[in-house]
Amino acid sequence: MSRTPSSPVGLHRVLEPVGATLPQAARRLDASPQLWPDEVRISIETLNLDAASYRQLSEKHDGDGDAVRAEVLDIVATRGKMQNPVTGSGGMLIGTVEEVGPQSPLGLSVGDRVATLVSLSLTPLVITDGLARWDGRSERVPAQGHAILFGRSIAARLPEDLSPDLALMVMDVCGAPALVARVVGEYSARGASPTVCVLGGAGKSGSLSLAAAADAGAGRRIAVVPFQREADLLSGTGLADEVVIADARSPLGLSEAVAAAGGPADVTVVCVDVPGCEQPAILSTAQGGTIIFFSMATNFAAAALGAEGVAADVRMLVGNGYVPGHAAYALDLVRGSAAVRGLFEGRLEE
Repeated sequence: MSRTPSSPVGLHRVLEPVGATLPQAARRLDASPQLWPDEVRISIETLNLDAASYRQLSEKHDGDGDAVRAEVLDIVATRGKMQNPVTGSGGMLIGTVEEVGPQSPLGLSVGDRVATLVSLSLTPLVITDGLARWDGRSERVPAQGHAILFGRSIAARLPEDLSPDLALMVMDVCGAPALVARVVGEYSARGASPTVCVLGGAGKSGSLSLAAAADAGAGRRIAVVPFQREADLLSGTGLADEVVIADARSPLGLSEAVAAAGGPADVTVVCVDVPGCEQPAILSTAQGGTIIFFSMATNFAAAALGAEGVAADVRMLVGNGYVPGHAAYALDLVRGSAAVRGLFEGRLEE
């Protein structure tokens, strides 16, 4: 049977709609195991659902793990990929390289243990074990099956000095600290020491963003968390100069709390996985400042119109998850910060 020529961005795997739609926007992908010449097949070990997607599924099913598992299986079987139809997001995975096409440019070899650094929302995926080892109550999903990488996909070999689960958690959010470091570095290059505020500072992307801000020359670092228990996690770590307990969805509540902690911020980083943080982030940011939205729960139309509505002269960046060298940088932050590593390892024990 003849097959269409392969595309480095995966157009040849799109089944619905047929045409020029990229895999991320497609309704259904061809996840068959047979490779085109520039593809790689991964035998999957663990999926890591992104936080916004998992929260939506868990809340939809009132924490019923069996129902969450059933819906994930249905999504993958129906769409040929793991893409939450509500959030549009997916996550990432770790596994072992099973086969490499002769024209693959990714530099991978059979037997390599890797983490994929592209979203499951565009990765052809088949699950073969019914997710029997997953209780549906966490973002980490033990699984068997296979995934396909395209010519322009990204994957990184798992480091030998960190556990696979720890490396997976870090690589899942590695785009955030790299982008924060780039933005803060722009201020530092001008001789400024910007005030950086991270919404969701005790989380995975949030704690790494705080560490990256310090590494890139931030002046004051403000962490915003919703509960005392998260404030306690950050207390004494040195990751933030001020830890603020506030609702990141409350425009006046958040902006006043950030101002009391030394704001408004020159750089605000949104790392929370709930909707409604756009306007509060805008009001908490100084005129001429920068907001990085690193959350799939962000409504970008609300962000743009919200800034216009309050005459906020702020630069707004979409954290797209990719910055050159992002995985290595995030892993080095974990290696070099006992505080960040402790927060991540604490999550593995939950």
